[in-house]
Order: sequence, then structure tokens, then C-alpha cells
Amino acid sequence: MKTMLRAALLLAVLAGPAAFAAPAWVSDQFEITLRSGPSTSNAIQLMIDSGTRLEVLERDADSGYSRVRTTGGTEGWVLSRYLMSEPSAREQLQTLSGQLTNANSRGSSLDSQLTAIRAEYESANSSIRQLERDKAAVEQELAEIKRTAANVLAVNEQNQSLMDQLAAAQIRADTLEQENRELTSQTTRYWFMTGALVLLVGIILGIWLPRIRWQRRSRYDRF
Repeated sequence: MKTMLRAALLLAVLAGPAAFAAPAWVSDQFEITLRSGPSTSNAIQLMIDSGTRLEVLERDADSGYSRVRTTGGTEGWVLSRYLMSEPSAREQLQTLSGQLTNANSRGSSLDSQLTAIRAEYESANSSIRQLERDKAAVEQELAEIKRTAANVLAVNEQNQSLMDQLAAAQIRADTLEQENRELTSQTTRYWFMTGALVLLVGIILGIWLPRIRWQRRSRYDRF
């Protein structure tokens, strides 16, 4: 019966590939043998370390063996009781340890990034505070410039007013000087006319007085 079952299984294997292949791992207790057939009478092909990943091609419940394939492509038979449906505890521990290491590494990286971000944040805040101080200083300087400009404008307006007053005073001075010249000219003409009149009166008197005297003498001579 077993011989016929084995022959049927062998024909099925030769007829085509298995319908599916499920992963399996060697238990972490010891090494197991990979044989050419499903019995201890078959030759040993490989010694497989515990924790090695295998691909299960078929299982023989009667013999207690499973046909497997290694990652290197070697096919053979191993005892089914040494196979597990998940990695061994040692492999899982190594995997978890690696994941933990990676997590710690990522955590350290995140801490470094967080530290860098905080440093950049503090630097940005410091720059903002400096900019605010610079802004306040510029605003104060601008206010001072505005005050100075206002003072300059006031001084300019005052200077313009003084210039206008000076121009008006100059005009008045020129007017007074012109009036003074005219008055001087009038005075000169007046004195000239007065002198001419005096001279004319003197001439008239010089002519008339002798005649008056001569006439008086003539009267006296008649008597």
C-alpha cells in the first residue's frame, strides 16, 4: 500500500509542479539532514542548519517527510516534525533585535533632526528679534530725520521771510534814496533860484538906487 502511494506521489511530482509552495523553517534545536528520498535509507544530500528557510513542495503524511527546496535550489526530503510554519525564536529574536536597532537608529536620527529643528527655530527667533531691534532703530532714525527735515523747512521758511523783508527794506531804502536825491535836487534848484532872485534884486537895486540919488540931487540943486 505504501509502495503504491509513494509511486503515485512520485508520478504526481513527475507529472507537474506542486499546486502551491508554502514557506517553512528548520527548528532551532539542531541540524537536520536533507535526503534524496522520504526515508532514512536514502542518501543524505545536505546538512541544514537550524533556522534555515526552506520551501515546502509536498508533504508525505505516511512517511513523516516533506519534500523541500533550499534557497540554493537543491531539492530533497526532510522530517516534517523538524519544520515550523514560522521562523524560530532565535531568528525572530534576531529580526526583532535588528528592528529594534533600526528603530533606535531612527529614533536617534529623529532626535538629531528635532535638535537641529529646535536650533534652527531658536536661530530664526534670534534673527526675528534682531530684525525687530533693527526696525525700531530705523523707525527712530526716520523720526529724527523727519524732525530735522521739519526744522530745516521751518528755517527755510524763516530765511525766505527774512529775505522778503530784506528785499522790502532794500526797496524802501532805494525809494528813500531816490526821494532824497529828488529833494536834494529841488533844494539845489530852490537855492539857485533864490540866489538868482537875490542877484536880480541886487542888480535892480544897483540900477534904481543911483537914479533915486541923482534925482534927489537935482531937486536940491533947483532950490
